[in-house]
Amino acid sequence: MATKFLALACIRNDTGYGDLSPRPHYPSMPKYPKGVAAQQTNVENSRAKAVFSVMGMTCSACAGSVEKAVKRLPGIHEAVVDVLNNRAQVLFYPSYVNEETIRETIEDVGFEATLIQDETNEKATQVCRIRINGMTCTSCSSTIEQALQAIHGVLKAQVALATEEAEIHYDPKVVSHNQLMEVIEDTGFEAILISTGEDMNKIHLQVDGVRTHNSMRMIGNSLQALPGVQGIDMDPELHKISLSYKSDMTGPRNFINVIESTGSGRFKAKIFPEGGGGRETHKREEIKQYYRSFMWSLVFTIPVFLTSMIFMYIPGIKHGLDTKIVNMLTIGEMLRWVLATPVQFIIGRRFYTGSYKALRHGSANMDVLIALGTNAAYFYSVYTVLRAATSPDFEGTDFFETSSMLISFILLGKFLEVLAKGKTSEAIAKLMDLAPETATLLTLDDEGNVINEEEIDSRLIQKNDVIKIIPGAKVASDGYVLWGQSHVNESMITGEARPVAKRKGDLVIGGTLNENGVLHIKATRVGSESSLSQIVRLVESAQMAKAPVQKFADRISKYFVPTVIILSFSTWLAWFLAGKFNGYPESWIPSSMDSFQLALQFGISVMVIACPCALGLATPTAVMVGTGVGASQGVLIKGGQALESAHKVNCIVFDKTGTLTVGKPVVVNTKLLKNMVLRDFYELVAATEANSEHPLAKAIVEYAKKFREDEENPIWREAQDFVSITGHGVKAIVRNREIIVGNKSLMLDLKISIPIDAEEMLTETEEMAQTGILVSIDGELTGVLAISDPLKPGAYEAISILKSMDVKSIMVTGDNWGTARSIANEVGIETVIAEAKPDEKAEKVKEFQASGYTVAMVGDGINDSPALVAADVGMAIGAGTDIAIEAADIVLMKSNLEDVITAIDLSRKTFSRIRLNYIWALGYNLLGIPIAAGALFPSIRFRLPPWIAGAAMAASSVSVVCCSLLLKYYKRPKKLNNLEIRGIMIE
Repeated sequence: MATKFLALACIRNDTGYGDLSPRPHYPSMPKYPKGVAAQQTNVENSRAKAVFSVMGMTCSACAGSVEKAVKRLPGIHEAVVDVLNNRAQVLFYPSYVNEETIRETIEDVGFEATLIQDETNEKATQVCRIRINGMTCTSCSSTIEQALQAIHGVLKAQVALATEEAEIHYDPKVVSHNQLMEVIEDTGFEAILISTGEDMNKIHLQVDGVRTHNSMRMIGNSLQALPGVQGIDMDPELHKISLSYKSDMTGPRNFINVIESTGSGRFKAKIFPEGGGGRETHKREEIKQYYRSFMWSLVFTIPVFLTSMIFMYIPGIKHGLDTKIVNMLTIGEMLRWVLATPVQFIIGRRFYTGSYKALRHGSANMDVLIALGTNAAYFYSVYTVLRAATSPDFEGTDFFETSSMLISFILLGKFLEVLAKGKTSEAIAKLMDLAPETATLLTLDDEGNVINEEEIDSRLIQKNDVIKIIPGAKVASDGYVLWGQSHVNESMITGEARPVAKRKGDLVIGGTLNENGVLHIKATRVGSESSLSQIVRLVESAQMAKAPVQKFADRISKYFVPTVIILSFSTWLAWFLAGKFNGYPESWIPSSMDSFQLALQFGISVMVIACPCALGLATPTAVMVGTGVGASQGVLIKGGQALESAHKVNCIVFDKTGTLTVGKPVVVNTKLLKNMVLRDFYELVAATEANSEHPLAKAIVEYAKKFREDEENPIWREAQDFVSITGHGVKAIVRNREIIVGNKSLMLDLKISIPIDAEEMLTETEEMAQTGILVSIDGELTGVLAISDPLKPGAYEAISILKSMDVKSIMVTGDNWGTARSIANEVGIETVIAEAKPDEKAEKVKEFQASGYTVAMVGDGINDSPALVAADVGMAIGAGTDIAIEAADIVLMKSNLEDVITAIDLSRKTFSRIRLNYIWALGYNLLGIPIAAGALFPSIRFRLPPWIAGAAMAASSVSVVCCSLLLKYYKRPKKLNNLEIRGIMIE
């Protein structure tokens, strides 16, 4: 009964036909206020700046939600939120918006905002990314991180071993990116700048025909004078110019035109060819370098191995190698010394360099262990050779094969490791490759007719360009369709397998594939603003961020190497003293060595079998592969923190409108009370409703279009004497027939009788939380329409799958209790909270957390932001192209609820892989070190020669990376494959 009453109240709502309580949709606002031309607002003096203190922000998701809310206001030119300093800086046009409105908007999102008066020189924060070459383990990355964080002006520094990159948040007024690079290089590593600033478009141009520095300066001055140019860097040696610019004011083609006009045609400009700066280029070079080093080491190591291990058992050759040169010095020993020396000091130079850099800064890394182990073997061998040369009766055994084979195996391990590590970042490389190399630029006349076509480099596309996309070609830029119809495959961006129909006015995403039909699109977002760039940046940031579980490896790595050195020395000393004081039988000592040499081999084996690398790579490689796999499936996971929290989720709070439901009213049922053709019925109703702006009227018109599929924009019959009756409905004359469309009270007011079967239909619709609309033709009730915000296909199945995964589902909505309960029953959710305001949603999330749940919040709107931030994991569903600024830890590119299951399942699989990596890395060290120390030697005479220990150490790192790489073959849960969840197309 209560449900019926609530549904009836919905019909009698005084705002129109009824209110479905849909979540308001916030369209993207232009940079300039609506109706104001760009040239009018381009005057700096017309803009004002306000700085707010924003309290309560805890992460970049909070900052994103504040920034997004402010940018939605009319008259906002720019809004930048600094979460580290709790500041928001807003540039706005005072004639359209004021400080108080901006402050209230920030508070509506759920944060406390205070206007800071007269603060115009507040600290600006910049972000730069730097590639670091030469890191070998977590000890290296920790050393650089500490050195960066110690610099005045650096607010935050993250160094990722797996990506070999640093992301630094700093105050540009206090410290420059060049100084940051110097600090990294002082630490002993090579630093290469990747980027400075996140929201700036940047392009590098090569200028041909420049002969003097004066010409270069003249070009620089001409470019600097252009509106929208923010920064310019020139390299006269390479004839290279790097420009940072605002894409809504200028673009790369303008720069090329200015350069070529400056020298009266003498200068020619083009995009600077991709050289040694790219990540992939660096990876390829590193792989080649290790391969070359390994091959050269083999050239010297194989003869050393043969002379010490194989030829000693071939009588003729053995006799030749045992021939004395001086005293007891043999040809074999001399040959091994000569061959092992270049391996030790030339090919193995990198280990000396690495250990020197580490020790200079008070830390110890893997290079220290390798250098100590190989030096112990090499210099002991040198000692035996020199003693044999000076003594007539000394017979010693050299270990030259130990040092050279150790270095060879470690280089092989490093080669395989960088090869495997290169594959962990394949996701980013694949994303970058989605952008087409060229685009067809169209020139249109005033009437919109094409007057010229020109093929250009896709990087030269500017905002508002019109681009032609032929069938089978990639969409060259984000934009919307101006002309044409086609289907576009968006799976590479959103993970949506089914091609999406596109027609005039529809949005397209750069990098997607046009399947049939020619499209003309207008570019709206180019360069770093494009969806593809945002996704790449998001995945890169995710791979930079450390998962909390990695702190465990970082803590261990601090003490790992010193502990291993102590263990190694203790092993040598214990075995040496045991041999000296007859602690074990002489028969235990192999015939080719004495007790000191046996002890030395045990000590070296302990030193080289210990592997800090495997521990350091356990987490970041799995996170890299996991986030990459997620991106390919349309699930963007923002870093290790989100990944770690998601695998613990046992409670999901769903918003209703737009998350469990479509978020847009549609006609779900039609019952005719008179004999007439449904198409004719809707022709009359649509002609009447086409004059109304009410959401339910639009839903009826949209539904009516289905009966005229042959027309792109159908023109309805003219309605005469149109009257809108507020809170009730509309009436008009169409084809000389009186049409009345509205609710029950309107029909009763106009003395139109409602038959019993129509009453029953209205009651049915009310019970199903639908809105009933009555249609009268010429004074007789002719039909009943049921309008609803329908449940997403597969919502029920998705909730039941989550239940089978031991995840509790809860619905929290701002809608009324009747509608909420009806939807919850339909979808299979038991716990429902209705009529909740945005801040109340966040409070409910906190209550569930206090009850011991790890809570994920799934929502789609800006009013879900406080709850998304409050949850352990915030998931923004159906984010589409607007992905970089969502207040969520995980962005689900499609509207399908199945992606919620994919996100949780992927995080569980990734985290189980991290656990497996740790078990392997720790287990390897815990088992390997005692065996290398000789724990099995007294019982079964088994010992690990140092070169085998070195091979095992190299193999452990490779196995950890390969274990992470297996995540690339991740498949969604089979339950989802059996479940046909269809996307919803709302025309």
